[in-house]
Amino acid sequence: MQKPAANEYDPYFQRYIDLVPEGDIQQLMLENKESTSRFFRNIPADKYDYRYAPRKWTIKEVLMHIVDTERVMAYRAFVAARGDNDTVLYRMDENKYAAAVDVTKRSMDDIIAEFEAVRGATAFIYHNLSEDESKFMARGEKHPCTARGLSYIMIGHIEHHLNIISERYI
Repeated sequence: MQKPAANEYDPYFQRYIDLVPEGDIQQLMLENKESTSRFFRNIPADKYDYRYAPRKWTIKEVLMHIVDTERVMAYRAFVAARGDNDTVLYRMDENKYAAAVDVTKRSMDDIIAEFEAVRGATAFIYHNLSEDESKFMARGEKHPCTARGLSYIMIGHIEHHLNIISERYI
C-alpha cells in the first residue's frame, strides 16, 4: 500500500504522516507496535505518573490516549475500507476521552497489553485490504479520509507522542 495522497486526509495530520517512512504498511504497523511497547516498557516506573506541567497528561495517560485514538482511527479506517461514504466521521474530543478514564490503578504492563491487542485488531483491517479498497473515501466531518491515510496517521500519531515523552518527560 502506497503512502496516501494529500487529498486522503485532513491537512492537520500532515505532521504525523511526515513521521512515517515509506514501506509496507503491515510491516510498518508491526514495527511501530513493537517499538512502542518497548519504549513504554523501558520507562522507569517512578515516571509513569509524572506530568511535566500542571494539567498535562501523565505518561500512563498518554499511552491510554494512544490506545483510545487507535480505536477511533481504526473504526474510521474500517468505514473507509468498506466504501461507506454515508457515515459522517466526527472528530474525537481527546480531552473528554482522557477525563473519562482512570489509569491510576492500572499497571503499565496492562495498558501496554491493551495497546498491543488494539493494534493487532487494527492490523487485521489492513491484512487483506486491496490497494483500491485502501483508497475508498469516507466522509470526515471536515475532510474526507481513506484507510491508507488513516494507517499512516495512526503510526505517525504514536511517533509524535513518543517524541514528546522523550523531550519533556524522561
